[in-house]
Amino acid sequence: MSSNTPGPQQGPYDPQANPYAAPPPPAQPPAQQPPYPGAGYPAAPPLYPGAAGMPMQLSNGMGTAALVCGIVGLVCGITYFLWVFAVILGILAIIFGAIGKGKVGRGEANNGGSATAGLVCGIIGMVLPAIYLAALDAAIDSVF
Repeated sequence: MSSNTPGPQQGPYDPQANPYAAPPPPAQPPAQQPPYPGAGYPAAPPLYPGAAGMPMQLSNGMGTAALVCGIVGLVCGITYFLWVFAVILGILAIIFGAIGKGKVGRGEANNGGSATAGLVCGIIGMVLPAIYLAALDAAIDSVF
């Protein structure tokens, strides 16, 4: 038998291994490959400005909310007994319509027609109860 035969190899979980021994040296990194052909050239510019990013998401919620509040407020304004709801929904429609028109002006939304229609319906929905109340006041004053 030869005297250079190695004994059993000791793994990291071998109970006979010395836990306080120095760790083995790290493996050498592989030799570096030459750079790819053309790797020194810059990237091509985008075809048009903003092409690299994602498109901006439009937020049409304010214009739509103005239109819904304006239509419901207008219907409540025509119905005399719901004039309180007409005033509240008219105020909301005016606020939402103004915010929606601002977003259209900044390019954040594209439903300017809905925002304008909600604004107009909200104004009319608030004016109708005022006309009804003024007519009722005039009728009461003429009787008494």
